[in-house]
Amino acid sequence: MSFLRPLAEKERCVVRLKMSQNSLFAILLRSHWWISLVVALFIVLLARLVVPEAYASYALSFAVPFVVIAAIAAWKQRHVPGEAQVRALVERVSPMGWAEFSALLEDAYRRQGGTVTRVEGGADLLVERSRRLSVVAARRWKAASHGLPALRELVAERERRGAHEALYVSLNPLSDKGLLYAREHGVVVVDAAALASLFQRGWLS
Repeated sequence: MSFLRPLAEKERCVVRLKMSQNSLFAILLRSHWWISLVVALFIVLLARLVVPEAYASYALSFAVPFVVIAAIAAWKQRHVPGEAQVRALVERVSPMGWAEFSALLEDAYRRQGGTVTRVEGGADLLVERSRRLSVVAARRWKAASHGLPALRELVAERERRGAHEALYVSLNPLSDKGLLYAREHGVVVVDAAALASLFQRGWLS
């Protein structure tokens, strides 16, 4: 089985290179881009004030990774909607009935190249894109509170259909228990900001 050794070595390398979700760089990538830039500027200022001139260039090199993180975060966040767009979304979809909202959601997924199918049970939509299947629960998108049963049904639907991911659409924040359950079971919560990003190339833009 010697032919498997290169593959095993490659897999170990991938595992080593995978960034921890709780590492400083991972947290900064999820934060506003300017935070990383502020950290870099602070390092530069500290180096100028504290580090001897002979070692200044070496100390300044510590700021470079944070500048790179700021650039990556800014690129990833270039299409993130602002607060005004999120408010516009909430005001627009809150009065809608299920038929109108689901049609809007289907259209948004189709514009992204997905094939959308309506289903019943633990999910409302199946979205297939690039050979990846997602189950989407969206019927309670404007509910004031969300219990665990709906999330459990969505997870069960994902397992039953062998889907790659489960999406739970909600304008209002989930409870702490709901968020914990979603995180532990790999459920992606599509909140108001995420919906605004999904719709921004349509009527919201």
